[in-house]
Amino acid sequence: MLKNRVLLLGLCVFFTLVSCDSQYYFDEYKAVPKKWHKDSIVSFKINTPDSISPYDLFINLRNTNAYKYNNLFLIVEMQFPHGKRVKDTLEYRMADPSGKLLGAGYSDIKENKLWYKEQVIFSESGEYEVKIQQAMRENGMVNGVEALEGITDVGFSIEKKQVKK
Repeated sequence: MLKNRVLLLGLCVFFTLVSCDSQYYFDEYKAVPKKWHKDSIVSFKINTPDSISPYDLFINLRNTNAYKYNNLFLIVEMQFPHGKRVKDTLEYRMADPSGKLLGAGYSDIKENKLWYKEQVIFSESGEYEVKIQQAMRENGMVNGVEALEGITDVGFSIEKKQVKK
């Protein structure tokens, strides 16, 4: 009888935690083949959240120990519903100075949540598209890295800006 009550209490706590409102408006990952080719674009289509609240935008990556660079260059393009496009070339640190990969995770897969834009208000209604492409270069080389190893998944997330009380 006591075991049943403990089990029931545990289930209630579990469902309460799971059912809490998430801060995520959008959170999606797409798998990358064994190597992320420089011409391969990962895209996400997003229907507009409300047009009043500010949101934080993140690029999410999963990588393995096969990733051999200390940084990562990405080209990220956001296309607005009425045709406007914003294109950014971004650099992120992926390892500390000793070469240890950054990110969360205890196995050989690390997860990195990288800032893209802060306090974005989606003023246009309709569908937005975000395109992400790797733009890595080796030191002294003009041409980009043809096929980048070690990135397993590319994601994009939108979080509702938390209002501090």
